[in-house]
Amino acid sequence: MKDIYRVVGITKQCFHQWLNRRLLCEADKEQLLPIIFQLRSSHPRLSCRQMYNKLSPKSMGRDKFEQFCYANGYKVPVKRNFRRTTASKGFIRFPNLLLSLDELTDINQLWVSDITYFDIGTETYYLTFITDIYNREIIGYNASESLDTESTTLLCLKMAIKQRMLSKENKLFFHSDGGGQYYSKKFIALTRDYNIHNSMGKTAYENPFAERINGTIKNDYLIPYQPKNLAQLSKLLTKSVWLYNNERPHKSLYGYSPIEFYSLVKNKLLTKKWVINKKKKEAKKKKVNIIIN
Repeated sequence: MKDIYRVVGITKQCFHQWLNRRLLCEADKEQLLPIIFQLRSSHPRLSCRQMYNKLSPKSMGRDKFEQFCYANGYKVPVKRNFRRTTASKGFIRFPNLLLSLDELTDINQLWVSDITYFDIGTETYYLTFITDIYNREIIGYNASESLDTESTTLLCLKMAIKQRMLSKENKLFFHSDGGGQYYSKKFIALTRDYNIHNSMGKTAYENPFAERINGTIKNDYLIPYQPKNLAQLSKLLTKSVWLYNNERPHKSLYGYSPIEFYSLVKNKLLTKKWVINKKKKEAKKKKVNIIIN
């Protein structure tokens, strides 16, 4: 390798600095894809130039951002086909483990997560959620001005682990889309520490409940609250999540809130199994046994 460096006229240090910058840029691209997807879904005619002005990515300039959008099918005009490309050379990709998961019988078996954007005036912020599918409880959340892993998924996962006092013996599946924040080195290291099985869908349609959480918190709580800045957004997000978890009735939970529902399950006043593998048609019906009125 020393001979190669000498022939091309660079040092080993310069080569590795260039490689690290390249890898960081590629990771940023993967982190931006889900946000671009959401923007285009909400604003079908929003141009790549307008998306660049809105997101102001730090890792690439305007022209490079537009080329990136064009390469991923976001050039206007396009058909209303919001399929996104999440192929990532050099990055770890996880299979969709939900296809092999039949049913849920308790909490800490399946967590889902997603990141969405939230506009305040001309500023764009990002909301990250982690939800336990069994009782529909939001157990990790954050509002940030950056899309980096430390501000989004890593922070939320640490919150969820702490709140649930997660042990390494739990067989937990963590399902998300293909955003780069879900396969960064730090995030993967934390999931491995707690024996968490990483699962990914190829499109937003393979993570529907996480998408619904985004819409519920944004449209039913935060938009009516009208936060004026990031500090207010963070404060109102905490309030919204508390109300959602403790007071909002869920039809799928028989009118109980997520906290009330699990309290009944924990005290053996209600039992429930969720069948989640939609491929097994004969088992699609939920098995329910309600002990209290």
